[in-house]
Amino acid sequence: MARTRTILLLGILGLALSACGNRRELKPVAGQALPPAPYGRADKPDPDDLLKVPVQAKPERSVELRARSQDRGDDPFNLPPEN
Repeated sequence: MARTRTILLLGILGLALSACGNRRELKPVAGQALPPAPYGRADKPDPDDLLKVPVQAKPERSVELRARSQDRGDDPFNLPPEN
């Protein structure tokens, strides 16, 4: 009984700690500077620009749904494993 209560208390404490994040403007640590501007770029990006995920890292999905069952075509790369 005490063990269950301890696990429950730790779970509630973990949830409470995970929900206490603070959202504010990002600034570099005192005495530190932002990284230099990328090669070929005139302006220096701010912290929010540096945290944006580029399109190539997270492309949009194109999900093509099939209306009805269809046999798959021959796949030349579907080879048996080599021993």
